[in-house]
Amino acid sequence: MPKAFRHPYILLIGVLLLTFCKEEDTIVATPYELNTPFNFGFYDIPEDNPLTEEGVQLGRRLFYDKLLSKDQSISCASCHQQNLAFTDGKKLALGINGSQIPRNSMSIANLLWSNRFFWDGRAISLEDQALQPIENPAEMGLPIEEAVQRLRASSEYRALFFNTFGTHNLDKEHIAKALAQFQRTLISQDSRYDVFLTSGKGFTEQELHGLNLFFTHPDTKSGVRGANCFDCHRNILTDGFPSGFDGFRNNGLDNPNNLKDGLMKVTKSESDKGKMKVPTLRNIALTSPYMHDGRFETLEEVLSHYNEGVKESKTLDPLIRNATNIEGIHDEVKLGLTDQEIAAVIAFLKTLTDQKFIQNEDFSDPFENQD
Repeated sequence: MPKAFRHPYILLIGVLLLTFCKEEDTIVATPYELNTPFNFGFYDIPEDNPLTEEGVQLGRRLFYDKLLSKDQSISCASCHQQNLAFTDGKKLALGINGSQIPRNSMSIANLLWSNRFFWDGRAISLEDQALQPIENPAEMGLPIEEAVQRLRASSEYRALFFNTFGTHNLDKEHIAKALAQFQRTLISQDSRYDVFLTSGKGFTEQELHGLNLFFTHPDTKSGVRGANCFDCHRNILTDGFPSGFDGFRNNGLDNPNNLKDGLMKVTKSESDKGKMKVPTLRNIALTSPYMHDGRFETLEEVLSHYNEGVKESKTLDPLIRNATNIEGIHDEVKLGLTDQEIAAVIAFLKTLTDQKFIQNEDFSDPFENQD
C-alpha cells in the first residue's frame, strides 16, 4: 500500500469521498426520443438541458403538482388544461385565492419552435418562462426558494431530481429545466390539416376554400380575394414568425388611447406599443375565449373584428391596414369578407383540431389515477 494511504482513518475518508462522488457523477439519464414532423422545421434545445426520459417525467409531475403554489390550490395545469389544448376556457386566468390575472391563458402547444414567451415576449427561453408563474404573487404566489425547500423536503422528489440531474442538492435551475423539458414534448401534429398536408386529401370544398382564403393576401386590382390570416400566422405551425420580435403584432384591437404596452414593455420602444405575441392557431376551436384579454368568445367574433372592427393606430400592422377585398376603399380598415367566406375560414380553422394531442396520455395528469 502506498505510504499516503497507510493511516486507516485517511483510507476510510477516501473511500467515503469516492463513493459520494461516484453516486453524484455516474447517474446517466435516458435520452428522450423526440419525434417531430419533417415539415415543422428546425428547432433548438439548450445544450445544458437535453431532453431525457427522467427529465420529461419529472417536468410532467411538477407541471401538475399543486405543491408549487403558495396555498397548494393550483398548479401550472390549472391554467393549461389538456382537454382545452392547454388553455383554461376563461376570459382571464385565475391565480391563488381566485385573483384575476390580466391576461388570457395561451395554449402551450408546439413551444419547441418558439423563442419568445408570454404575450409581451419577456421570456427568452422555456427555462426562463417556467419559474415566473410560480413566483408571481397574482398567479401561484410561491417564492422560488420556498418551492425549492418544499421539493427538497420530499424524499420522492429528491429521488426524481437525483435520477434526472445526478444531484440531491436540487435548486431552482433544476425545476426550470424539468418543466421546460416536459413542455418541449407538447407537440400537436395530428390534425386533419396535417393529414391534408401529407396526402392532399380529406378536405371538403368549403374547407379548401377557407384554406385558400387563409393563406391569401387580398388584391383588389387583380381581383384576388383573401382573408389575410397568413400575414401574421406564417408557418406550418400556424404560429407567428419563429424568431426575434417578428412574431408580435398590433392587430387593431384598441384605439391609440387604450393600447396596452405589450412588446414595448420589453423593447422600451414606442413603435412596439400594442404589439402582442401571435399565438398558435393549433386547436383554435378548443381555446376560446380569444385574444390576450379574452374579449372574443367565438371565432365568428374574431373574424368580425378583422372584417370591420380593426382600430387604427400608429403601430397597427401595415399588412392588416392595407388588406381589403373592397375595391376603392382607402380611408378605412375593412377586410370585406362575405358571410360565406367567413364561414369557410372558420371551417378551415376547425381542421386544426388535434384529438390525439388532447388525449395523449403522455401529457396527462400523473396524479389522476393515484389513490
